Amino acid sequence: MTSKYETVIGLEIHAQLSTESKMFCSCSTKFGAEPNTNICEVCTGQPGALPKTNKKAIELAIKTGLALNCKIEPYSVFARKNYFYPDLPKAYQISQFDLPIITGGYLEIEVEGKKKKIKLTRIHLEEDAGKLVHKGAERIMGSEESLVDYNRGGTPLMEIVTEPDIRSPLEAKIFMEDLAHLLQYLGVCDAKMEQGSLRCDANISIRPVGQKELGTRSELKNMNSFRFVQMGLTAEVARHTELKESGEKIIQETRYFDTKTHETKSMRSKEEAHDYRYFPEPDLITVEPDKEWIEEIKTTITELPEKKKERYTKEYGLSDQAAETLISTKELSDYFESCLKIEKKPKEITNWILGDITAYLKAKNLNIKDINLPPGEVIELIKLIEKGTISGKIAKEVIVKTLNTGKTIKDIVSESGSTQISNEDELQKIVEEAIKNSPKQVEQYKSGKKAIIGYLVGQVMKASKGRANPGLANKLLKQQLD
Repeated sequence: MTSKYETVIGLEIHAQLSTESKMFCSCSTKFGAEPNTNICEVCTGQPGALPKTNKKAIELAIKTGLALNCKIEPYSVFARKNYFYPDLPKAYQISQFDLPIITGGYLEIEVEGKKKKIKLTRIHLEEDAGKLVHKGAERIMGSEESLVDYNRGGTPLMEIVTEPDIRSPLEAKIFMEDLAHLLQYLGVCDAKMEQGSLRCDANISIRPVGQKELGTRSELKNMNSFRFVQMGLTAEVARHTELKESGEKIIQETRYFDTKTHETKSMRSKEEAHDYRYFPEPDLITVEPDKEWIEEIKTTITELPEKKKERYTKEYGLSDQAAETLISTKELSDYFESCLKIEKKPKEITNWILGDITAYLKAKNLNIKDINLPPGEVIELIKLIEKGTISGKIAKEVIVKTLNTGKTIKDIVSESGSTQISNEDELQKIVEEAIKNSPKQVEQYKSGKKAIIGYLVGQVMKASKGRANPGLANKLLKQQLD
């Protein structure tokens, strides 16, 4: 049944930039440090401390803007955004307001086989706030006490704001996934939502189909996975629809998605826009990137996910699904490319990466970069199969042993004595034994049921513990039976 309401969603995405130091000081941005150890007088707002803009952060923002078809503004200004909260020691955040560094642009996504451009309003730079840690509850509501860790305070943030172009929770999820891939490929953000380096807020409303005026919106804050983005927005669409149908008023407010109940819950009302009393940051100069620097940054942009996927399907003959999986993370794509540099066997490499290697990674909850399996080892395995040194079945056992022990493919094969039996005299004895032990199947073969040869080959493989050369076994069986 077609809904009589249209969903309207706009996203505000905060991406922590992959810089070694913070936005306005030299403190480390490394994740997971002891609380309040990566701090200084600048990021904690001590009297007399002066900020200095991180050039690398500006470069990464420009790189993102170029990849997203945006306009890089020739003149932008940092401003003070004033508000009081325990995670903001200065009582203001240095951000960009009316003059951001990047405007316009779009990201093209594919939803159910159809391409769609999601337009961007702006991308601006700012510093992150600290992190509140609540005791006794997941959020500040109901907690016994809250502690603050200022390590994150001052980390370079890039805020990406979309137009209200998104029409479903699924579109929002796909947009977030595609944007995360793009940021990873650009090397500007690791896009780990579970660690908070990529965070998403959504403004959502519904309106009767055909109506141009936007409905009353609610803001859904800090969804920390792609799945929860879709689930949270789906729950909020259902809530808005139910209120509309019952004739109740939708209140403009800020809400959060409860991952346990799968419902959205109110955080605070938002009847009026906050007055942040923005004014230009007096201690920082304006940002004025020249054309030469922008062109230099453009040259650092390597092949992006969609182009890579297209190349994989056209040049290597991979399926859309296989290519999509290979580009799903930059690490996986880089690993595939490294294997190809050693030996151009794209389909065989893909089968091993997306088959046994991926299965191992999922079982151990690991990433491709976490395992000790150099690309050369994958190629070695493929060559051993092609030479007939080991069978495909044995190869599956060998790669698991290699992954578990860190030993080379050659060492595992040598130690286990698992080389394929390709010697006719050695295999002849096993074939004769298989024929002797399968009188019923032999009779069926001789009466014309030639497909039963597969059963007999299986018996040879079983007796040889998977080491028999299947092709040779098939040949010797036919010689004996015909």
